[in-house]
Amino acid sequence: MLTTTMQDVNVTQTRGGNTRNVKSNELVGRYSTIVAEQRLSWTTHLRLQRLLGRGGQGIVYLTEQRGADGFTLPVALKIFSPERFETARAYDEAMQRIARVASSVAQIQHDNLLDVDNFVDRNRIRMMVMEWVDGYDLQQLLVPGMLQRIRSRVSNRRWGYLNRVIVTKGPVHPRVQPGVAVAIVRDCLAALAALHREELVHGDMKPSNVMLKRTGHAKIIDFGSAFDLSDPPPTRTCTPAYAAPEVLEGNDCTPRSDLASLGYVLIELLAGRPLFAACKNCRELLEAKRALPNTMVDMLPKDVTVNELLMNFCRGMIAPDPMLRFASAEAADLLKEGAAAFHRQLVKGDLSVEYGNEIRLWLEELKELEEAERQEGYDSTDPFGTC
Repeated sequence: MLTTTMQDVNVTQTRGGNTRNVKSNELVGRYSTIVAEQRLSWTTHLRLQRLLGRGGQGIVYLTEQRGADGFTLPVALKIFSPERFETARAYDEAMQRIARVASSVAQIQHDNLLDVDNFVDRNRIRMMVMEWVDGYDLQQLLVPGMLQRIRSRVSNRRWGYLNRVIVTKGPVHPRVQPGVAVAIVRDCLAALAALHREELVHGDMKPSNVMLKRTGHAKIIDFGSAFDLSDPPPTRTCTPAYAAPEVLEGNDCTPRSDLASLGYVLIELLAGRPLFAACKNCRELLEAKRALPNTMVDMLPKDVTVNELLMNFCRGMIAPDPMLRFASAEAADLLKEGAAAFHRQLVKGDLSVEYGNEIRLWLEELKELEEAERQEGYDSTDPFGTC
């Protein structure tokens, strides 16, 4: 019987079992100095490559971060614009608040939250260095041309499966099937729960701030409107169509406000149409949101409205009174009328699938479509538009 005796488990050995000899070349002293000083600084080289998005706070680029010896890493770089601020001091104060929130988010390290790598200053213009997500945000996927253009790229069998299980035509834009839509929302609920446990509110949940990775998982992105409940900003920013009623009324934005915004996203996915497109002003928007628990029956397809559990889940997310919503993101997922219960119902009815894998396969097909159309001369910055 052969045995192995380890004399010192911490000593590096060669494959043959010999201890590695330490050489004394001219770099050994420099190595020792770096370790002893316990402090490092260097210049990071970033090259802006492609516009990823533009909004009220600034602009986001896909950026190449360069290291030594040919190392490169794709990152997302958000450059915060000072244009909406009355003074440079007001910009500085807002950036300091965003930096504190970004630091808190960076330390959470949750799979469904975008990783924040750094917050930097160049000539007083602030920039946030973030994880680049290889995938699509929901707004990109909810464009009318996406389904028609993928039809010619897949077999009849695959086309039928896509429409039955993942996504199908809606009255205005593609409609996501309930199992997949709830799977996306459950990832978002997990991310919101992680934020809320740290007393952070996202403040701007909407389709463009939910990314689907090519792994099949969803990530919440863009923390430019996020804030700490103990230090709310003097002026809040939001997207009115997805803001909770209390936010539109100028009242406190809370974790339950994030739930309402995510609920609007879910109903839009299920309905295949924007919920408040006909609203011309804030008053009409408020009235429509207060009425939504009743009017959504007319917006949603029959396979959704006949499911009492799913309808009650939606109502628990978007109740006009925040105290009538789910008490927390965890409750929205785990209570008996929550998202997990709906998925269990699908399992019992033999209607469940491996949602993460189904989303992954769908995004692979979309990537192939985008690459093929890029070669054919379509605008690569508008991957699934109507052109």
